[in-house]
Amino acid sequence: MDLFEDPGPQGNQPEFTVSELSGAVKRVIEGEFGLVRVRGEVGRVSRPSSGHLYFDLKDDRSVIAAVSWKGQVARMQVRPEEGMEVIATGRLTTFPGQSKYQLIVDDVAPAGAGALMAMLEKRRAALQAEGLFDPARKQPIPYLPGVIGVVTSPSGAVIRDILHRLRDRFPRHVLIWPVAVQGQDCAAQVSAAIRGFNAIAPGGAIPRPDLLIVARGGGSLEDLWGFNEEIVVRAAAASQIPLISAVGHETDTTLIDFAADRRAPTPTAAAEMAVPVRGELLATLDSHSARLNRAMAQAGERRGQRLRDLGRALPRPEALIAVPQQRFDTALQRLGGALGLAVARKRSAFEARAGRLQPGALLALTGRAGLRVEGLAGRLEAAAARRAERRRDQLAGLAARLNPALTRLLSGADADLARNRAALAQVATRLEAAQARMIARLGERLEAQARMHQTLGYEQTIARGYAVVRAGGQVVTEAAMAAAAPLLEIQFRDGRLSVRPDGEVGAATIAAQAPAKSTARRPARREEGGEGGGQGSLF
Repeated sequence: MDLFEDPGPQGNQPEFTVSELSGAVKRVIEGEFGLVRVRGEVGRVSRPSSGHLYFDLKDDRSVIAAVSWKGQVARMQVRPEEGMEVIATGRLTTFPGQSKYQLIVDDVAPAGAGALMAMLEKRRAALQAEGLFDPARKQPIPYLPGVIGVVTSPSGAVIRDILHRLRDRFPRHVLIWPVAVQGQDCAAQVSAAIRGFNAIAPGGAIPRPDLLIVARGGGSLEDLWGFNEEIVVRAAAASQIPLISAVGHETDTTLIDFAADRRAPTPTAAAEMAVPVRGELLATLDSHSARLNRAMAQAGERRGQRLRDLGRALPRPEALIAVPQQRFDTALQRLGGALGLAVARKRSAFEARAGRLQPGALLALTGRAGLRVEGLAGRLEAAAARRAERRRDQLAGLAARLNPALTRLLSGADADLARNRAALAQVATRLEAAQARMIARLGERLEAQARMHQTLGYEQTIARGYAVVRAGGQVVTEAAMAAAAPLLEIQFRDGRLSVRPDGEVGAATIAAQAPAKSTARRPARREEGGEGGGQGSLF
């Protein structure tokens, strides 16, 4: 059979492409099922980084794929969790890429209060097992806080009730942290507010609250669900600032109530717990002040009466000092005569002792004293001899111990002396060599200087045809000085010539001179053994 042969007619059935068929199925399903509500158990839940939410709805026989886009997830009050029984509201559509149908979910609600309460009880038991609701962790509420932080909606009646109650009882500084009190953003904003108040540093520009109040009005279980979220409970339990929970009415209970330090049935009751009544405090203070004044007055009166009673039992001061004063006067009168009598007695005793004091008695006393001194001197000599003997023995022992040490010290000193002598000899040899080298270098420099002096001396200049003119022993450098001088002396290479300024030359003034010699002289060496001793100065 030819591959390109016409197979023949295929009937009247139309042909569809895959996309056309998928689109037709999509339109049929979306047209048949518009907005639907599906009840089922949440199965697999997936939350990718895109923010969308993918999960399954199932019963005992079937499974439907469900998806909520990022914007729909943000509007959900209750997010589906695996195992929850929910009622999902959305639109049924298809996904051509995988040839399956799925439910686009707009909202999720628990399938009855029983399921929601079961999930709430499960979460409460898990958090309680961690110890977040332990009463030992709770902090006392301050009696009169200076600053109160309120976490609530800024536009509701709750904040007005709290401020009104605080104004009536005891006005305080209030900081409001506005949050959403229901919906998807509620839990995140409330937990952030609690952590934000705790992060305020004491003493900064914004005062740190002494007390926190988390408040919201009444509502259904779904409306209050944000305060049952785990992040809110953990933030309340971790708060370092005492926290009062005032969420809902008296019959409403949320998990933040268990983690807070105190639970108030209403927001107004929370304000009443936060501060006392100022008027009652003033009245109590006045009452206590009056009682204190009365007690002080009564105590003063009692002590005064007791003092007066004790005073009446004491004798009069005049009666107490009368007898001692009389004794003093009597003793004063007897004092003059007693002093005279005592002086007379002392004088008689002195005269009696002075009469017995004779030269013989003094000699006898001196002799006895001398005998005692001689006896003491003999005892002293014996004691000194014994002590000297003991010292001699001690010295002999020390000498016996000292001889070996001295021997070792002397032997060590001899060795050190030999080493030092050898070192000194080396240093002396080096010094003599250095001295010789220095003298040679200085001699060479001196000869060079002498040669330079001879080369630069004026005698060499004269030898080249110049002459030196002197007048009175001084060199003449100006014509006026030469004209004023009576006699000029001109020095040439081989002699000097006396000339008068008028041009006459004295015949006897020409004196032959020996050729000029170097005037440089070597410095005389100081002879050995001179006054200076030693080497002497080179100059």
